[in-house]
Amino acid sequence: MFNARSLVARSTLIGAAVSLASSLSMAQDAAIPDLEGIWTNASLTGLTRPRDVEKLIVTAEEAQEIAANTSIAGLPVGEFEAPEASTPGAAPAAGSIDFGLRAYNDFWVDPGSTLALVKGEYRSSYIINPENGQIPRVDNPVGLERRSFGSRYLTGVGDTTGPEALPLAERCLLGFGNTSGPGMMGTLYNSTYQFVQTDDYVMILIEMVHDARIIPLFASAAEARANARPAVLQQWLGDSRGWYENGELVVETININPEQMAQSSIPITADGKFTERFSRYSDTEIVYRFTVEDDNLYSQAWTAELSYHATDGSVYEYACHEGNYAMPGILAGARRQDWEASQAQ
Repeated sequence: MFNARSLVARSTLIGAAVSLASSLSMAQDAAIPDLEGIWTNASLTGLTRPRDVEKLIVTAEEAQEIAANTSIAGLPVGEFEAPEASTPGAAPAAGSIDFGLRAYNDFWVDPGSTLALVKGEYRSSYIINPENGQIPRVDNPVGLERRSFGSRYLTGVGDTTGPEALPLAERCLLGFGNTSGPGMMGTLYNSTYQFVQTDDYVMILIEMVHDARIIPLFASAAEARANARPAVLQQWLGDSRGWYENGELVVETININPEQMAQSSIPITADGKFTERFSRYSDTEIVYRFTVEDDNLYSQAWTAELSYHATDGSVYEYACHEGNYAMPGILAGARRQDWEASQAQ
């Protein structure tokens, strides 16, 4: 028997169920930040705060002054674009600015022109905790062997026993300046990133040295940690696993290749971990925060924060070794010296 009241009640119940399902779906979608697109984190802000600056957040005028006094590529302020000092047609002297430090054609250098702008605030350092903006290193670090290649740029003297003796960046295995992370920061140039999200992965393509982070996604932190890869797999960029939490993409990384950590500006040992958080602050800004934990190297967990800003540009091919004859020349010259030394005996 037809019952209009029952039909209305059922229709109302079905409508409520559909509405609830739609609301749950929208809530679930809202918990997943939209990170897709092409972004840049270029800025003149460094990981640590300049010693003569006390505040994390500075005014636009203070930011302009700090930026004007910021060293680029380790050179004294104002030296980077100074006229070349070497004699035309002659090799620059070992130890001179043109020999090592100012090796780049400054046409290609693009580290940014302002301090980092994060949520509308100019920042004097990426580090936000500790409050002094400095890395809280322990006095006697353990479990890490550091490799520094700084002196070879000024002296021209370095290990030439084989290609593996050269830095990872020179071998085009990883981008320099920690562009690829974990702890992804801008550097001298190519500070552009492309984020791609699927149901199962987040991929971050880094313009510098064509690195790509492929991060599997899980339903929770517990599930992500339960799916850690075997410790024997010491990957470049580490074992990264992600999940969504409170509207953020959270990525936890452990077990990074020791050779990468030996040359990283943000190292951890086998006991340490990185926790990165990506949140969509606005249509044109992703706020990126990472925390470093390792009792072997640091007296406390410490946190840095910076932003990725939308850009109309593209991610360009990074042709790292194509047409580059420096490494074969270095190694060939070294083998010639070995041969000459053997003949003199």
